Amino acid sequence: MAVDDAERQISDLRTLLEVSRQLGAVTELMPLLKHIEQAALTILDCERVTVFLYDPNDDELYSKVATGAADIRFSAKLGIAGEAARTRERVVVNDAYADPRFNREVDRKTGFHTRNLLTVPMTGHDGRIVGVLQILNKKSGDFTPADEERAITLALLAGVAVHRQILIDEYTEKQRLQRDLYIAREIQQASLPRRDPKVDGFDIAGWNCPADETGGDCFDFMRLSGDRLAMMVADATGHGIGPALIVSECRAFVRAMASVTDDLGLIMSRVNKLISEDLPGGRFVTTFFGVLDAVAGQIHYCSAGHGPMLLVRGATGDAWEFEANMVPLGVLDDVEPKPASAVTLGPGDIFVITTDGFFEWPDPAGERFGVQRVVDVIRQQKNGRMVDLIAAIRQAVTAFAAGVRQPDDLTIVAVKRL
Repeated sequence: MAVDDAERQISDLRTLLEVSRQLGAVTELMPLLKHIEQAALTILDCERVTVFLYDPNDDELYSKVATGAADIRFSAKLGIAGEAARTRERVVVNDAYADPRFNREVDRKTGFHTRNLLTVPMTGHDGRIVGVLQILNKKSGDFTPADEERAITLALLAGVAVHRQILIDEYTEKQRLQRDLYIAREIQQASLPRRDPKVDGFDIAGWNCPADETGGDCFDFMRLSGDRLAMMVADATGHGIGPALIVSECRAFVRAMASVTDDLGLIMSRVNKLISEDLPGGRFVTTFFGVLDAVAGQIHYCSAGHGPMLLVRGATGDAWEFEANMVPLGVLDDVEPKPASAVTLGPGDIFVITTDGFFEWPDPAGERFGVQRVVDVIRQQKNGRMVDLIAAIRQAVTAFAAGVRQPDDLTIVAVKRL
């Protein structure tokens, strides 16, 4: 008898060593779980094996592999598997239907009759629970202490392997998302103007910097007939891939409408209608759309919730703030066309449109950069080029933030009459 036991132990050890080798070689989660299932069926001589994984976000256990059964998901606070996960201890039940913790509903749904079961927690290399290994119906009698030791050893090997594979899968998915976001950023940045426009008698520059890989801000320039230049600054709520898609759609709608009508109020009204049909609840886009008439020295504009727009006189340094003249796009389904507002630029005057990422960037104490600091920089740089003005504003807000991470997208367009 002792010889038989020794041979069995040697056989089990060889099997576990082979399992360990196989678990180390598998590089996908489902094949890995299948290896665990087959190993448990062989080593523990049982009818069925279920491998439950733990979902820490919902505090649930769910089966990815269950011999002859469909997927199962339930709270980790329930049942025998839940107890093993919570206590990090093995649970042996030699008469399932006599144990009040046993969930008979699974047997009812699957048609399987559970006699006895051995449940062992699986933990990762850091000791955190990653799942539960449940062995059902030993083919010959009850589970023995030797069975329990075999199951614990297998669960230890499986737990580390599963944890490793989950981390690899998470890393792979993160890398895939990073590649996708990089491509999205490249596409979005390519849609921005590649160079600042040249208009006789004016110096014009624009700049954009998203807070994430992609952003919810954009700016645009469009040549129109009669030596006119259309300009746009838009800011969708939030930042990231979702707002980036929204603001790109807004830009496309504005461009399309501007190609068929010069009525700025009508353009914004119809774009609002189109945007409203696509925006999810609670989302909107603030949008400045203006047209520079170089001959008259005027900018006619409609601003849908986008403000303040800043005007600094070149001769005196006096500053004005202009507020929006209509609600943000997407707030209301229908908006009546509003007449465009106008600002006249004299020699040396500077008109600046920014998104609120500049004004709202805080320092370590929580104080925001604010509008006045932007105005102060414009005054200091009013005799220089607009590209240098934008660089100075960027430098000023970054220095003010003193290491606080950029919380929102930054976009700015500056126009100076020479």
